[in-house]
Amino acid sequence: MGMIRLSACSARRLAPSTPLRTATRAAVRAGVTAGVRGIRTAAPFPTSTARAGVPKYARGVSHQPKTSAENPLGLNDPSLFKQQAWVDGKWVDASSGKTFEVTDPATGKVLGTAPDMDKDDVSRAVDVAEKAFKSFRHTTPGDRQKMLLRLHKEFIDNAEDIARLIVWENGKSWSDAYGEALYAASYVQWFAGEAVRTYGDVVPSAIAGQRNIVIKQPIGVCALLVPWNFPAGMPARKLAPVIATGCTCVVKVPAETPYTNFAIAELIRRAGVPDGVVNIVSTHENLTEVGKELTENPKVRKVSFTGSTRVGKMLAAQSASTLKKLSLELGGNAPCIIFDDADIPTAVAGTIATKFRGSGQTCVCANRIYVHESIYDEFADKLAAKVKEFKVGNGFDDGVTHGPLITEKAAEKVQSHLDDALKRGAKVLAGGKREGNMFEPTVLRDVPEDCLIAHDETFGPIAALIPFKDEQHVVDLANDSDVGLAGYFFSKDSDRIWRVAEALEVGMVGANTGAISQAQVPFGGIRQSGWGKEGSYQGTNEYLIEKLIAIGTNLDSPKWLD
Repeated sequence: MGMIRLSACSARRLAPSTPLRTATRAAVRAGVTAGVRGIRTAAPFPTSTARAGVPKYARGVSHQPKTSAENPLGLNDPSLFKQQAWVDGKWVDASSGKTFEVTDPATGKVLGTAPDMDKDDVSRAVDVAEKAFKSFRHTTPGDRQKMLLRLHKEFIDNAEDIARLIVWENGKSWSDAYGEALYAASYVQWFAGEAVRTYGDVVPSAIAGQRNIVIKQPIGVCALLVPWNFPAGMPARKLAPVIATGCTCVVKVPAETPYTNFAIAELIRRAGVPDGVVNIVSTHENLTEVGKELTENPKVRKVSFTGSTRVGKMLAAQSASTLKKLSLELGGNAPCIIFDDADIPTAVAGTIATKFRGSGQTCVCANRIYVHESIYDEFADKLAAKVKEFKVGNGFDDGVTHGPLITEKAAEKVQSHLDDALKRGAKVLAGGKREGNMFEPTVLRDVPEDCLIAHDETFGPIAALIPFKDEQHVVDLANDSDVGLAGYFFSKDSDRIWRVAEALEVGMVGANTGAISQAQVPFGGIRQSGWGKEGSYQGTNEYLIEKLIAIGTNLDSPKWLD
């Protein structure tokens, strides 16, 4: 089932003999991307789409893990493979002793087990986090910054092993997984800086002799519910501001990808974060009751969730009983518009970046691609030509650019969207085949506006090209959705760039780029894509409360002040 070798543009290269640590740092400076060869996706730092790539050492050598009975996942540091939860600075099992299996989505092979924890286990973890908060909230910003800088170093030094764990349990290609490890590290580094930037305000008073001061304080115990599609990136994006602000947390990890999260717990331990500040729990059969415990327990003051809109609504309803602060990063159905004045090579590269990263399994993936009829054929042919170069397979195999979808159920949903489009007259220009969880990156042309893809998030590697005639009509189509996470468009017209960017009803817009996620910018949506932000200083504020301190003057103050 061979396909690719995508090389939209040349990458900045490193000598093959460059040591891992040096290579990693150079890669970050170069803006290495979390994606396929030569195609930029979500990068630790911004680079131009046309110049992005991955380091040579990550491209030209084999990444097959050297496994053994003592080191079943072939890690450089086997001690990073943990099969227990992390609570109060200890590796623990479920109190019931129950476990669930974790499998490789590429092969179906069982990798190991994880604790199937229940409500009582999670309640105890919340108690631990509450106790730790009483002291951790009083640590200095400088101390917390040092912890995060040490954690950042641990991420960089162990980037290869983090990438291996991602490939094993999530299925991503090696370059995609390694890019994600760096992407995760970038959030830790950013929030290390934010630890010392939680400024307050001095506000002029309407009352003579009174001073108004606004201070920021940590909100308390946080419940972090992280998804499987970014096993390192999402925990880092949520954990780092928790530590930076002096909060504590319980992280509920996905059953599909617990091992990357457990490895991060080990890195947190090595970085010297106090016991009980970060607690990481896992569950499978008890998912509903664990979610309810985290949202209804009054000791939890904030919930941060990344996942589907359906589940987000359930969590919001449950959290209402205690009026918790919420950050919800939910589903997307992102439009991508290719205007008639777009630079086509840029539009092709940007569309690939936003559509095919992680085999299309990201919430900001372009789901509806509208192409102006005057350039439709040219764009479709050039996009299909690039996509035909892709290679699907096991993420460790040489040359593989896209791994499997996470489960058979996920592949079946993508297949249903493909079948519906074909039934309505769409034609396959590239890909279109599936074997189990392996789904070829696919390009469809002549896709009608009323097909399932246009109204339901596919979460898979199908680029559905829908023709359009005029700007107003396509903006109306783009906004015809209950969700509003991200949107993209390509145009050379500066007036149009401002006009369309302001008209798109989404939380984030990429104009002439398919990469928008960075640690320095706020990430989040509107409408039924949720509320709250992650990243940037806005992401810091999500874990803080603002308190007014109004200080009056004594009535017997010196008379010379009158």
